[in-house]
Amino acid sequence: MKLIRLAGLIPLLYITSVIAIEPFVVKDIRVEGIQRTEPGTVFSYLPVKVGDTLNDEQSVAALRALFATGFFTDVRLKADQGVLVVIVRERPSIASVEINGVKDIPKETLSENLKFVGLAEGRIFDKAALEKSENELKRAYVARGRYAVSVKTTVTELERNRVSVTFDVVEGDKSRIRQINIVGNQVFSEKELLEMMKLTTPTMWTWMSSNDQYSKQKLSADLEVIRSFYLDGGYLEFLIDSTQVSISPDKKDIYITINVTEGAKYTVSDIKLLAPETILPHAEMRKLIMLQAGDVFSRSKLTESQKNVSDRLGDDGYAFANVSAVPELDKVKHEVAFTFVADPGQRVYVRHINVLGNTKTRDEVVRREFRQMEGAWFATKKIQKSKQRVDRLDFFSEVNLETPPVQSTKDQVDLNISVKEKPTGSFNVGAGISSSQGLVLTAGITQSNLFGTGKQLSTQVNTSQSNQVYSISYTNPYYTDDGVSRGFDLYQRNLDTTTTSISPYKSYTSGGGVRFGLPIGEDETMHYGLSVEQSTYELTTSSPTQFLTYVSTFGSTTSNLLGTVGWTRDSRNSAIYPTEGKVQRAFMEVTLPASDQRYYKLTYQHQKFIPLSQDFTWLLNGEAGVAGGYGDKPLPFFKNFYAGGVGSVRGYEPNSIGPRDSLGAYLGGDRRALLNTELLFPMPGSKDKSVRLSGFVDGGIIYGVPTEIPGSDGPRYSTGFALTWVSPIGPLKLSYAWPLQEQAGDKLQRFQFTLGQIF
Repeated sequence: MKLIRLAGLIPLLYITSVIAIEPFVVKDIRVEGIQRTEPGTVFSYLPVKVGDTLNDEQSVAALRALFATGFFTDVRLKADQGVLVVIVRERPSIASVEINGVKDIPKETLSENLKFVGLAEGRIFDKAALEKSENELKRAYVARGRYAVSVKTTVTELERNRVSVTFDVVEGDKSRIRQINIVGNQVFSEKELLEMMKLTTPTMWTWMSSNDQYSKQKLSADLEVIRSFYLDGGYLEFLIDSTQVSISPDKKDIYITINVTEGAKYTVSDIKLLAPETILPHAEMRKLIMLQAGDVFSRSKLTESQKNVSDRLGDDGYAFANVSAVPELDKVKHEVAFTFVADPGQRVYVRHINVLGNTKTRDEVVRREFRQMEGAWFATKKIQKSKQRVDRLDFFSEVNLETPPVQSTKDQVDLNISVKEKPTGSFNVGAGISSSQGLVLTAGITQSNLFGTGKQLSTQVNTSQSNQVYSISYTNPYYTDDGVSRGFDLYQRNLDTTTTSISPYKSYTSGGGVRFGLPIGEDETMHYGLSVEQSTYELTTSSPTQFLTYVSTFGSTTSNLLGTVGWTRDSRNSAIYPTEGKVQRAFMEVTLPASDQRYYKLTYQHQKFIPLSQDFTWLLNGEAGVAGGYGDKPLPFFKNFYAGGVGSVRGYEPNSIGPRDSLGAYLGGDRRALLNTELLFPMPGSKDKSVRLSGFVDGGIIYGVPTEIPGSDGPRYSTGFALTWVSPIGPLKLSYAWPLQEQAGDKLQRFQFTLGQIF
């Protein structure tokens, strides 16, 4: 404030000096003292022109105008034989800005922040901007919990009226929350309420989430969580009276106190309706209202009820329906009655659908997922479904919808969908540790949005000692405008089970095929495929008798024409972090009559996600498979089912569950059953969705082939825990399992992990 007042006084001092100048006619104007500023710039701001008579009033106006530009620290006017001489002293320019001592925040980020407050190389030096810059640096560190930060500023004068600005930053230690107190609570304990908050005192996990560092935004969010908890529990008059945040003198410890008033618990006494019966019948409206007379009041149910009614009207084109619930409180009986008022407003239709933010993905890739059409009546469910389908493309990190009204109309809206592109190519790496093969690696490259067309191209390479796979796949999800997909596959698979738990044999298979996907519903798709493959088999002296018999009967080289039929239903709310919904998959592979072999193979999977709370999700997964031969030909041994390892029963080596031969090698079977149950939850002390833990129980059984070792067949179970982290280099999944019901000869693999990298 002192600088501002002084700057305001400077022109006044010069104003008094020019009052004594005798008025004269300006014959010419000369500017002296400028180095960087163009003379034309001075002339453009100067309210005096050649031919004007300069008097006291014009002198004052000239000084004020030139000082107001902010370019000069000193301005004087002088008369020289009819020539107006403007003598200025320019403010120095900033030659360089240096920030020293920063580690926690990138220098580039801080430099960009300083530009916003007016301090950057090449700009005119301003002491007010310098002070703002110091405060901006401190603010950036305080936002990260470093309250002890200090900033020392040095301004060095250079030649040619320039200055260099240096900020020496001492970051200091991060301030930690040492105590959070809640005062006024009686119904619920302080411990219960603190467990709902993100902010917490330091724990062994908070180093990952920074939740032990104070943030005004996080505190506001936590207070809203507590408020919602009480209001959903019936405490209609709950209030957060105040919050106090204090910091210790050494600025290392923060103390938070929250004062609350719980109030009484309210129940609902009556529900009344006020809505046009012809548009929304009251009987139907009541079914949409989640609160009933006699229920404990719940704000979330009240809000959900309003949304249900609004969405119902929105499905009929009433995009701007206004639904309110007017309360009537009885503070003596602690009861509340609500009157639901529904005003549908005018019916509207969608004029244009605009796609924004898609710098790579083509418009048509987004538009073809829409179920709301241009020119049709506005429909809430169709718009929500459209957004869900675009989101499930997995091409965008953000998908937002807006429905602004069209200006000068009352019955039209535009539908604007804004997206934020994300990398759609991935480089996947898988690894497993086993006692027999050590570390086994696989790799693959996938581009799921090829050239922004929504088409997918992927390659897979597996270079393990036992299973070498080289494949390339291409898929066009919209081969036809109706959403029929078409894909092609080429592959080479070399299998050597002599180094695995499976009974020993070698196979070399080459093939290719075409496949189609036919949508039969919003969440259902049928799949059809046809492929040709040729296989060659090699057996050893250790191969089981049934393997030797099969090769001697049907030959060591076979050619098959394979037909496939599949069905998928997917209603999950997210493909990456599902918390509710289910996935069902059925698949059949069968050799057609022109083949050397005759067999079929059926599999079915049912996966369900059940939300238990905001943080906990229960996953149930069941799989079943059956296979066999037909036309008097047996099931080929290389089409047997196996179990064990990632994707089936963790804790056991891959394919190491089921009947074994006399040498202890695993034979597989013609039937398989798997069951997995998993409890998914965030990292303790962290609400970050990128990290999730889970506890699981797996079970599986392989049967149908006679075993030569008693006790080797039968079910196997395991239990353990897993961690999933969407890291900067891609999804990382770790699991550690303890086998249950372990039998003699079982091969274990307790630790497994997979890693993917995004490019």
